Amino acid sequence: MGKEILAAIAEAMANLEVRQAQELVEEAMPAGVSPIQILDALRQGLNVVGQRFAACEYFVSDLIISGQIMKNAMKALVPFLEGQSYVAKERVVLGSALGDMHDIGKEIVKTMLISQGYEVNDLGVDVPSERFVEGAKEVGAKVIGISALLSTTVPMSAHVIKQLEKEALRSRVKVILGGGAARKEMIKTYRVDAAVVDVIEGLSIIRSWTST
Repeated sequence: MGKEILAAIAEAMANLEVRQAQELVEEAMPAGVSPIQILDALRQGLNVVGQRFAACEYFVSDLIISGQIMKNAMKALVPFLEGQSYVAKERVVLGSALGDMHDIGKEIVKTMLISQGYEVNDLGVDVPSERFVEGAKEVGAKVIGISALLSTTVPMSAHVIKQLEKEALRSRVKVILGGGAARKEMIKTYRVDAAVVDVIEGLSIIRSWTST
């Protein structure tokens, strides 16, 4: 039964079946399926979602739905994951820049990263530069992702760089600026390591930074 229900969980996630996925997760745990196995099944489904998005079969609204499925499932899984061992590829810190209350883009990136096996420390919205650096220190993250939909919030990325330098972490932590306000020239202006609008491009860059 374990293999069948795990396959069904992955399929429900891939097909964006919100209620079905949650019911299967809740059914799997009492049946003795490991919460780590359930988490892996969800990630397998998320990987399919990411592939379909890259192929233009799914759209932004679909990624938001997949993120909600993951959130719902994690509420049920977290108590059972305590004490369990799961090795993520790497840890990434995400947050929307100070003054920016939008989180749709950030949620999409988080969903895609989780689907690739990353552990994401989501700091939320309206995040000050010091908190980005604190978050990276707390979890040992090699990447900080700053989401900026509003152009007025982009300059704060320079403060993140300065704070990393102050903490002697600049050589160990990469910073990527993403969102509707991101432009390539901001790499030089604000001294970030990358600036992207496209989710897939951003994911590819993060993978290249953490592949060694």
